[in-house]
Amino acid sequence: MEQRIRIHVLGLSYSQLQSGAYALILAEDRGPRRIPIIIGAAEAQSIAVALEAIHTPRPLTHDLFVSFAHAFGVKLKEVYIYKFEDGIFSSELTFSDGNRTVQIDARTSDAIAIAIRTHTSIFTSKDIIERTGFIIDEEELRRSDDEFIDDDDIEEDAIMQSERDDYHAEPNPEKFTIEELERTLTDLIDKEDYEEAARISEILNRKKEQRDTDNNQA
Repeated sequence: MEQRIRIHVLGLSYSQLQSGAYALILAEDRGPRRIPIIIGAAEAQSIAVALEAIHTPRPLTHDLFVSFAHAFGVKLKEVYIYKFEDGIFSSELTFSDGNRTVQIDARTSDAIAIAIRTHTSIFTSKDIIERTGFIIDEEELRRSDDEFIDDDDIEEDAIMQSERDDYHAEPNPEKFTIEELERTLTDLIDKEDYEEAARISEILNRKKEQRDTDNNQA
């Protein structure tokens, strides 16, 4: 049996190779190798919503899929990225209802979006990670680790590294008050602009943490 390597989602960034696309960065558990996967804006939006734990007023397609599976007692056991061919990653989802187990082929972006929502382990083969992964040296890895947060080392500023930066240069959300950020976040969710909502949510959480720290030190 081919050796499997466990990986996790490191973050999202704007793709410099394809306009309107994003790079989903997967990282080897307890290892230096990273796998970049180019995905579309819609899939990036869905993954960003899950990473930032944003509650949308209406369920997205991946949320609906997860709710449907749970309603019928079906559990996602694992996601396996099993093939890389012609620049495309292919994935397999393993489901179980307790009595039988089935494998379903899926686009990797969809598989990852569902895995994040169900807290399911993600694996790939040794061959794929050796062919598509790149290694970060120790100094760069330490610098990279300082830029990532949360249980799965989600990149602190990974969402929205795009042309939106110019658009949001003025006004600067970093200078908003907590109350202004909360209003902005609510408006963005109502407009279903979930990618920008993820960015605002990260700034809001950071400001709240800083406020709590300042209050404790006072």
